[in-house]
Amino acid sequence: MSGAVGFDLDMTLIDSRPGIHAAYRALTARTGVFVDADLAVSRLGPPLRAELAHWFPAAHVEEAVTTYRALYPDFAIAPTVPMPGAVAALEAVRSLSLRTVVVTSKIGRLARLHLDHLGLAVDELAGDLFAEGKAAALTEHGVRWYVGDHVGDMVAARMAGVPGIGVASGPCSADELSAAGAAYVLPDLTAFPGLLGQIAVGP
Repeated sequence: MSGAVGFDLDMTLIDSRPGIHAAYRALTARTGVFVDADLAVSRLGPPLRAELAHWFPAAHVEEAVTTYRALYPDFAIAPTVPMPGAVAALEAVRSLSLRTVVVTSKIGRLARLHLDHLGLAVDELAGDLFAEGKAAALTEHGVRWYVGDHVGDMVAARMAGVPGIGVASGPCSADELSAAGAAYVLPDLTAFPGLLGQIAVGP
């Protein structure tokens, strides 16, 4: 079987909330600008700049992005854990001789640190992309299904012309994922191997 299955990263394959929370607290300590880390981690998905724009003046957002990304490896990697079912989901893809591709809004080098730290082996990685921006990467990497927790992921799948598989393990509800065009919605990744077996192999 040829092709690939694409996965979002944060709150799809990994629970990065504890690490990102720590990184935002470190950013506040470094810059003196308060970032509500509890609120920020409740709405993961959009690009970092979009979140930082809530807290920093427009003229200082890029500087804040640079500072946050410099702090990130020291604060955000170790506390992060795989989402329930993540390891089995990747194994299910490989068992069907399909490739695994991570397409995420996180920049590639930081996404790679997470994957390497957790031992989550994937074939390809495309970073710094969100919603419509992910669609080209899905097409480029031959993705046949895209799995994500955010409505933006379902937009990406729809624009790439592939079925979106929503997992209600992040900030978006099952109803929101369905409304955004998800072909399938799961409570989390634990049900993914069974679904993949049905849709990839057929009856």
